Amino acid sequence: MIDLHCHLLPGIDDGPQTVEGSLALARVAAELGTRAIVATPHVSWRYANDSTTIAHLAGEIGTAVSEDGLALEVVAGAEVAMTRMPELSPEERSALTLGDGPWLLLEPPFSSVLSGLEQLVLELEGEGHRVLLAHPERCQAFHRDTELLEALVHDGVLVSITAGSLAGSFGETVRRFALELVEAGLVHNVASDAHDAQKRPPSIARELEQAGFATLTSWLTEEVPAALLAGEQQIPPRPPTIVAPGAAGRQPWWRRGRLRRAS
Repeated sequence: MIDLHCHLLPGIDDGPQTVEGSLALARVAAELGTRAIVATPHVSWRYANDSTTIAHLAGEIGTAVSEDGLALEVVAGAEVAMTRMPELSPEERSALTLGDGPWLLLEPPFSSVLSGLEQLVLELEGEGHRVLLAHPERCQAFHRDTELLEALVHDGVLVSITAGSLAGSFGETVRRFALELVEAGLVHNVASDAHDAQKRPPSIARELEQAGFATLTSWLTEEVPAALLAGEQQIPPRPPTIVAPGAAGRQPWWRRGRLRRAS
């Protein structure tokens, strides 16, 4: 698997604070079948990280991971807050993409009000970037206005959700919404969004299997991430979905009529 969203780098945000903590996270990821991690520290007003610092630390941790004997590639990236993005120069934006491609991991606020996202996406696309939206299932504004998320996806934005959301790590409302988004075809990647080795570990495949989406694991965690890191503008087509009856004990997703047309 390729983990597109992981807070692996030490002492730079709310992820591990030491190199040993980063290595502990990396060891668990490797044990769970991850072969590449995109280190995506926060770039926000709280964590004013920059591309130079991120690239330097990613190189150091990549070397430490290799010396630890782990078959795990570390790639530099960032999780850029929507509120921080307008203040970054075009050059800095380009340096914060996932790997060497055009894709930016954009974090929406968790608030119930969301304005300016569509305009920001247009601005980024005008600079040649593409947008991968981070964990929108945890954004209250999308709970209130699913049509906004559908419109963004229709216009080329891709969606990455957190594996833990499928397992209820962020509450039942988020869990059900995440499940509905996957079934409606509005999710293109599932990442760990791991912050440490234990409390928020780098687990992905287990959550997908438990949620009934095992048949999508390769597409969500290998094919799509590989395409994004390679800089491809189009992702591989989604395979047919076979959902286990009663998976995760959820109610039918189609009760939310607005999601039907995206399936």
